[in-house]
Amino acid sequence: MAYDGRIMHRAMQRFEEDRQAREARFQERRETVFRRQPRLREVEAELRSTMSRIIADALRRGTDPRPAVERLRDENLGLQAEKRALLAGMGLPEDCLEEQPQCPLCGDTGYRNGQVCRCLRKYYAEEQTRELSRMLDLGNQSFDTFSLDWYSDRVTDGQRRSARSHMEERVYNSCAEFAHGFGRRPQNLLLFGAPGLGKTHLSAAIAREVSRKGFSVVYDTAAHVFGRFETQKFGREEGDEVSSDVGRVLNADLLILDDLGTEMTTAFVQSALYQIVNTRLMEKRSTIISTNLSPEKLAQRYTPQIASRIEGEYQLLPFVGEDIRKLKKQRD
Repeated sequence: MAYDGRIMHRAMQRFEEDRQAREARFQERRETVFRRQPRLREVEAELRSTMSRIIADALRRGTDPRPAVERLRDENLGLQAEKRALLAGMGLPEDCLEEQPQCPLCGDTGYRNGQVCRCLRKYYAEEQTRELSRMLDLGNQSFDTFSLDWYSDRVTDGQRRSARSHMEERVYNSCAEFAHGFGRRPQNLLLFGAPGLGKTHLSAAIAREVSRKGFSVVYDTAAHVFGRFETQKFGREEGDEVSSDVGRVLNADLLILDDLGTEMTTAFVQSALYQIVNTRLMEKRSTIISTNLSPEKLAQRYTPQIASRIEGEYQLLPFVGEDIRKLKKQRD
C-alpha cells in the first residue's frame, strides 16, 4: 500500500498529539489517586526502584544475583499486595495506575511488524479525506446520494434500454463494485460522456469509499497534473514539492485523472500521459480517467499506444442522458 508522504506526516502529527493528550489525562488521573492516598505514590516509587537497587548491589559486591532476585520477588509481592489493598479500599481496580495503550496491536506506536498499523491508517484516511474534500464534495457526493431520477426511463428508437437503466446497470453498479472491491485486484475505469452526466459525482463516491479503507487516493485535473510533470521536466521550480507531486500521481493506490482532453495537447503532454498510463499499468496500480471525449476521439487526440492501453486495460463506462445541472436549474 502506497502512502502520500505529506498526508502521512499530518496523520502522524495528529496521531502523536492524541497520544500525548491521552498520556496527560492518564497522568492527571494518577495524580488524583495519589492525592487521595499518598501511600500509593510511595509504593509505586519503591516498586520502580527495587529492581535496580538490589541488582546493582549484587553486581557491585560480585555475588550471585539470584538470591537478590528472590529477595526482590518477595519484596515486590509484598508491595504489590499493599498496592492492591489500598486501591480496593478506594473502590478502584488494581490496574488503574497502569497506562494501557489504546491500540493493543502496536502499543500506540503506529507501526506493527514494520508496517503501518490500522490505528495510524485511520488517521491517514481522515487526513486524506480532508485533502480530497478540497477538490471534491465528499460530504454530498456519495453512492447513497447518486440519484437515478435525473435519467430518463424512456427507451428511445434504436436503443435497447433507457438512459436510467443503462446508468444503473452498467455505470453505477460498475463504479460501486470497483469501490467496494478495491484492493482485491487492480482495475481501471474510463468514464466518458458529455458534461453534467454524473462523472464527477461517481468519481467522488469512489474516492470517498477507497480512501475510507485506508488506500492512498490522488484526485486531480489532467491539466494540473501535466503542468506538474512539465515543471519537473524543465526545472521551472526548485525544491522537492514538484517531485513529490509527480511521485504521488505515479505511486498512489488510486489515481483519478479528471477532465482529460481539456488541456492543450502537446508532444510533452502525450509523453506524460503515456508515462502515467503505462507506469501505473506495469505496477498494477488502479487508475480512473474521466473525460468528455469518446474513446474514438481520444484515439485521434493521443497516440495509438495510449489509446491501445486504455481500450485494452480499462473498463469503458459511457455516461448518457441530459445535463443534470441544466435539469436542476430548470426545476429551480
